Amino acid sequence: MDHAPEHALERSRRSALTRRVRLLVAATIAYSAFETVVALAAGRAAGSSALLGFGLDSGVEVASAAIVAWQFAAPVPETRERTALRLIAFAFFALSVVVTADAVRLLLGADAPEPSPVGIALALTSLVVSPALALAKRRAGRQLGSPTAVADSIQTLMCGALSAVLLVGLGLNAVLGWAWADPLAGLVIAGWAVHEGVEAWRGDARTARGREVTDDGA
Repeated sequence: MDHAPEHALERSRRSALTRRVRLLVAATIAYSAFETVVALAAGRAAGSSALLGFGLDSGVEVASAAIVAWQFAAPVPETRERTALRLIAFAFFALSVVVTADAVRLLLGADAPEPSPVGIALALTSLVVSPALALAKRRAGRQLGSPTAVADSIQTLMCGALSAVLLVGLGLNAVLGWAWADPLAGLVIAGWAVHEGVEAWRGDARTARGREVTDDGA
């Protein structure tokens, strides 16, 4: 039996999925770059650890998406998969260190953060945009069988979830004057970053085990 048409169809499908991942990565980079600039500027103006952490997380998201773009620029993206996952993990760990240091500084008596209407508006926007991008990338990454694309989608989803954490921290500070809620939200962001960094670091091992199970069951 001639399987050439089936192979051609599979190649066409993978090519389409690869293009979709590239487009979604480009959209992620564009929005996250905007998010980074606004969050860091607002965080500096308000002295907010939570906004600083959110801005740095958005910066990591830009780096993560750029790493995925670098991987998929290769003729055979799988050859860069391990390196890409390691780079994403390092980005998460760096984020955690910076945000933890700033949050501890605020909790130990530094100047209390000011309310930030701009930060609240950004958090609300990200609650809508980030999950939509994440789900689209996760679906395409799973269909393509790319753990790097899936790891990047988790990072984007994390950004959406952290928008809620940011909104709570900024909201409590603005409405009730609970200044400690801001650095506490920052510590939540830092802890989540460590978890996701570990998951990205282990991603290639989990993928290898998953492929073994699939091959055995074939």
